[in-house]
Amino acid sequence: MKTRILLLSILMWAGSLTAFSQGVTAKSVLDKCAAKIGRAGGAKANFTISSGKNSLSGTICIKGNKYYATTPQATVWFDGKTQWAYMKNTDEVNISTPTAAQQSQTNPLKFITIYKNGYKMDMKTVGSNYEIHLTSTQKGGSIQEMYIHVNKASYLPSLVKIRQGSTWSNVKISGFQAQNQNDAIFKFNPKKYPKAEIIDLR
Repeated sequence: MKTRILLLSILMWAGSLTAFSQGVTAKSVLDKCAAKIGRAGGAKANFTISSGKNSLSGTICIKGNKYYATTPQATVWFDGKTQWAYMKNTDEVNISTPTAAQQSQTNPLKFITIYKNGYKMDMKTVGSNYEIHLTSTQKGGSIQEMYIHVNKASYLPSLVKIRQGSTWSNVKISGFQAQNQNDAIFKFNPKKYPKAEIIDLR
């Protein structure tokens, strides 16, 4: 009798573990990650983007679909519609209306919104992270493939690999801070750059 009760308890415990593991999906992990990064008040993080031999490090502040990114070479503002990119070496500001793919080149956290449509996903565990593989279901899409590493304990991203055409870019993310952001920082202020040449590409 005791043996049967013990066996039944083990089976129930194993069944609960199976149910738990089935509940953790690629989408549920990204949903939790997106909720943390996309908190209503905004957030801040450090990033390093590398592609081939080129590498670029900086800081990004985000709030909803808005972002403000700074590196030693450039500063980018995006208010949800318009993007201003200031190049320090030429003292120029390029104004544009970027596509989602173009935004991903200046916003390393853009994946928190684009994964929801047009991608199939699978997931595996790599060390202390979930590795989520996204593949575009749309032919000719600008971002065909992504790998996203999300920490299993914090649900924060540490690495994003993006393929555009045959080119891969790696984005390392660190120093995440749940920090409220003022809307004013997402718009270019021409008074702070009085000598800059304004180039409107819209």
